[in-house]
Amino acid sequence: MKYGKVLVTGSSGVLGYGFKKISVNFPSTEFVFSNSSDCDLTNIDQTNKYIKNVNPDAIIHLAAFSGGVALTKKYPAKMLKDNLLMTLNILEACINTNIQKILLTLSSGMYPPEASIPIKEEYIHDGAAHESNYSYSYAKRIMDPAIKAYREEFGLNVVGLVPNGIFGEFDDFRFESAVMVSSLIRRFYENTNSGENIVVWGDGSPLREYTYSEDLANIFLWCLENYDSSDILNVGSTEEHSVKEIAFMISDILGIDKSRIIFDESKPNGVHRKSTDNSNFLKLSHHKYTPFREGIEKTIEWFKANYPSNVRID
Repeated sequence: MKYGKVLVTGSSGVLGYGFKKISVNFPSTEFVFSNSSDCDLTNIDQTNKYIKNVNPDAIIHLAAFSGGVALTKKYPAKMLKDNLLMTLNILEACINTNIQKILLTLSSGMYPPEASIPIKEEYIHDGAAHESNYSYSYAKRIMDPAIKAYREEFGLNVVGLVPNGIFGEFDDFRFESAVMVSSLIRRFYENTNSGENIVVWGDGSPLREYTYSEDLANIFLWCLENYDSSDILNVGSTEEHSVKEIAFMISDILGIDKSRIIFDESKPNGVHRKSTDNSNFLKLSHHKYTPFREGIEKTIEWFKANYPSNVRID
């Protein structure tokens, strides 16, 4: 890799652990993995000082205040404020430095729910965000004009990547903040032998795309080396499964009778489908994704081996 030192923010998240796992494959690069205990990125003075002290050649900005629907509904203002501040503080701290490249992480959840399927990158501002996660969505959308503005005014080599759902080992399994896959894995595992029904919100019909964290870590590093456009880039897998298929897959891996799964149709389904178009990325990279079933099996194997002491459940 052409970058001698790479700072990875938000390294305690599921994608951050994906980077830690594959970093051994890049012995010529020093990775600095940071989290909120190292620096409060919502504070501009701390951010300036920290980045100056680390003095990286490149920054991969993963840090975010994010989680499932429950967390988003509880903290909409914090979701907007903290994510905006982190993005802008990172960019401001990179002005007049020797940092060669900054990689920002957007989210496929930011796209308008009424966008044409599959969702292309240029659809980002073609409508309002979904009401269930509007504050997080707009904080992520602002990265698009920020990339263009800071490239134009300050000459920063900043790019933006758009993953979709992320899952893998070391995910967040706390009920308040867990996303759908990690929440289902925990609830199904903890109720494996209870004999009770396991309730899943909605009718199970919504379709979702998820990408294994180790895949995304490799993709981000490929883009760090090879992608320099101001245009954001969809990089997630387009393998798609319904919520019902995912629930049945997890139950099958854990040996749970599918008849115990109850879909509560009185609960909201959320956006029915938000499939992305990753063709621009694939034309450049020809990346091969880990099949969803294989990634889920690896994640569940890790969860079972580390539960409860080394799993984020509280």
